[in-house]
Amino acid sequence: MQPLKLNTLKLVLFTLTIFALSCKNNVENAVAKAPVIDVEKHDIERIEPLNWWVGFKNNALQLLVKHPNISNATPHVSYPGVSIKKIHKADSPNYLFIDLIIEDNIPAGKFNIVFTEANKTDLVYTYELKERTKAAEDFVGFNSSDAVYLITPDRFANGNTTNDVNTQLLEKTVDRTNDYGRHGGDIAGITKHLDYIDDMGFTAIWPCPLLTNNMPSSSYHGYAMTNFYQVDPRFGTLDEYINLSKKAQERGMKLIMDQVANHCGSEHWWMKDLPFKNWLNQQDTYLKNKENLFNSNHRRTANQDIYASKSDKAMMSEGWFVPTMPDLNQKNPFLATYLIQNSIWWVETLELGGIRQDTYPYPDKDFMSDWAGAIMHEYPNFNIVGEEWSYNPLLIAYWQDGHKNNDGYDSNLKSTMDFAMQAKITEALREEESWDGGLVKIYEALANDFAYARPHDIMVFNDNHDMSRIFTQLKGDVTNTKMALSTILTLPRTPQIYYGTEILMNDFDKPGDHGLLRGDFPGGWDNDTVNAFTGEGLTDAQKDMQKYLKTLLNFRKNSKAIHKGKTIHFAPKNGVYVLFRIFENEVVMHVLNKNEGKTTLNLERFEEIGLQGKTLKNIMSNQTFVWNDVLELNQKGSFIFLYRL
Repeated sequence: MQPLKLNTLKLVLFTLTIFALSCKNNVENAVAKAPVIDVEKHDIERIEPLNWWVGFKNNALQLLVKHPNISNATPHVSYPGVSIKKIHKADSPNYLFIDLIIEDNIPAGKFNIVFTEANKTDLVYTYELKERTKAAEDFVGFNSSDAVYLITPDRFANGNTTNDVNTQLLEKTVDRTNDYGRHGGDIAGITKHLDYIDDMGFTAIWPCPLLTNNMPSSSYHGYAMTNFYQVDPRFGTLDEYINLSKKAQERGMKLIMDQVANHCGSEHWWMKDLPFKNWLNQQDTYLKNKENLFNSNHRRTANQDIYASKSDKAMMSEGWFVPTMPDLNQKNPFLATYLIQNSIWWVETLELGGIRQDTYPYPDKDFMSDWAGAIMHEYPNFNIVGEEWSYNPLLIAYWQDGHKNNDGYDSNLKSTMDFAMQAKITEALREEESWDGGLVKIYEALANDFAYARPHDIMVFNDNHDMSRIFTQLKGDVTNTKMALSTILTLPRTPQIYYGTEILMNDFDKPGDHGLLRGDFPGGWDNDTVNAFTGEGLTDAQKDMQKYLKTLLNFRKNSKAIHKGKTIHFAPKNGVYVLFRIFENEVVMHVLNKNEGKTTLNLERFEEIGLQGKTLKNIMSNQTFVWNDVLELNQKGSFIFLYRL
């Protein structure tokens, strides 16, 4: 064989290079240019999730397909980087579950899923993969620097009267005289008053669920969802929900979504045609004789109890919360995936700053670990708080991620709710002072923080949408109410305050009645004679409380010592409890004084804090004092002093 001449060799190499570049470009073009869909088609009754995104760490997506006899069809997709891994038939012939694989670095775009069946016209559904709007790390969840404003949307403000009634839904009336009826509050009402919430000093908002509750009565509260992908039209639209989140973010505020994995509403669309025989707990009983259904025994300790009987555990997790809320069986892998994907869909769609998960201990606890883990895997800086209504810190601690549980359980849940502290604060302020009563209840409750992996991530509150308002719990005592609020806002916690607390809303007429304690916020309706947003018509006591909370919240917003400082507290003595928060050159001193009249506080006891000779300011009065031997407290109440270099 004769060696190639130099020019010939160069020509061959040039040709090979051009060919290689051409192949590379063809591959890149195949990935960069998705097929263009000229006409979108939606021949299928329902596919959920409604859309998805490219660029997730988990490249698997499972589609729920609902259509008459769809199990007889075979689905196909043709889109670069998207493939069908597996097709699952359900027990009902009207469902298919399609496992898709979405490869890395593929373009966003729309593609058709074609369902073929012999001797029938193909059914086509145009599905969309969207581009993510921001990096996963930029989804920053609420934390101890935040103060959360909890809102019952139907009762806060009616920003759009045209959506008050929807004739397509079962509950068709608005009646503000009915505590359990719909009153017309909506998403537009919250958005309209974001300036008020921001000015008050709140940095995050948590509206109770805003998804469709197509129930015949009491649909206002939102916890009996009948569609996990639809905003209740009486609250507004998906676009309005997205706009609420964006407008909140523009003010530096986070939106927390209230979600429910434990149950749905009895009028949920799938209740008329359940996909699998085990989609619900007690499904056979439900289909045969609803009267034989049993409710949960609400023995939440069964989740941790090493002696718990199988019967008690089953009654806890498989019992229905109430008869109108079917209990979902998260052990069904398709339902489990559905719920996880639904949560991620909402995080991405709304650019959420957190999730509050309802009735956390009631679903299958292994699923809840998987659920929280899947979300936190995709959004490492996110946050989720779970509702554990327990007054036992051991149970609260069990559910927090990082707690060393003897059974090896890790919840992946960053935050839990501090019902234990809520109860102790209320007891402490109502009780007479004694060796084991009064303020010592707060002191000893805080001493339990050794049990928590991260105390500052625990969410503390004085009341919420399920319990009597704090002003009512404290028997109408304004000073005690201020003391309760100042306590939760200075503890190493993430605080939550219920709307209306700032104007002393109460439920004195029927303490604990849900319809009453979730009352209308005055000024949220055009014909209201009292307007708490402007102050018009408020009593002097209401204005004073509003000003007090606004001052305290805005101070807290800028206090690193409260956000992440070290905590040192001293056992109550002579009716006075003192707590310090310390961070670098900032010291916050919180004093609870239950004594009427003037009280002298001996400061020598607090020598270890190192404030001798320093000047401190009362954040409420702006008066200052120099730390010497004693501090004169001129009245009962809470006092917050600041030293900042």
